[in-house]
Amino acid sequence: MQSSAPQLIARDLFRSFRIGPRRIEVLRGISMEIAHGEAVFLCGASGAGKTTLLYTLAGLERPESGSVEFEGRLLYNGSSAWQARLRNEKMGFVFQGYFLLPELTALENVSLPGMIGRRSTIKSAEESLRAVGLGDRMQHLPAELSGGEQQRVAIARALTNDPDIIFADEPTGNLDSKTGDAIVDLLLNLARERNKTLLVVTHDAGLAERGDRELHIADGVLQ
Repeated sequence: MQSSAPQLIARDLFRSFRIGPRRIEVLRGISMEIAHGEAVFLCGASGAGKTTLLYTLAGLERPESGSVEFEGRLLYNGSSAWQARLRNEKMGFVFQGYFLLPELTALENVSLPGMIGRRSTIKSAEESLRAVGLGDRMQHLPAELSGGEQQRVAIARALTNDPDIIFADEPTGNLDSKTGDAIVDLLLNLARERNKTLLVVTHDAGLAERGDRELHIADGVLQ
């Protein structure tokens, strides 16, 4: 039975970067909560801090101050090995660049998270590829697949360890609008069917309307 407590809680997140003598404040005191099974779209202009916020929520970029709690555990308090294991077992990631290894087949690419977690996942990888409509493309290399098909492989890879939450950073950014719409449909349908939480970063306001909730970020704060 799932807890009624929020799955992800961020409190007062600050993050800045130095560019020469200038200090750019990217996150300026962001607090938010995401419920189990919720599909949240985070949108804003380029440079607004969307990706930095996503990476901070996913345990990939430590904030300068503030906290992130995932399923009751403070993300940045554990060892780096614990954080890596948590990301491998509990989180799935889909990026704008597909990050597929060119020398591996679709099936081998999707199997990678299980290999890292020392689990045999060929069966799970095959099931994930079928779920994204690529049951007949498992032995193809990335170069033999279209952009939309490569992103489907990336989604299958994110699903293969049966994560609790999927983080997607501009998953349609390299795709035409029709293919991008199909990818968002796929992500939403898979998340709802499997009761996964979904956090999607997009600059496309039309896509952002399709989730359960839409968050806007501008100048490092949520609107």
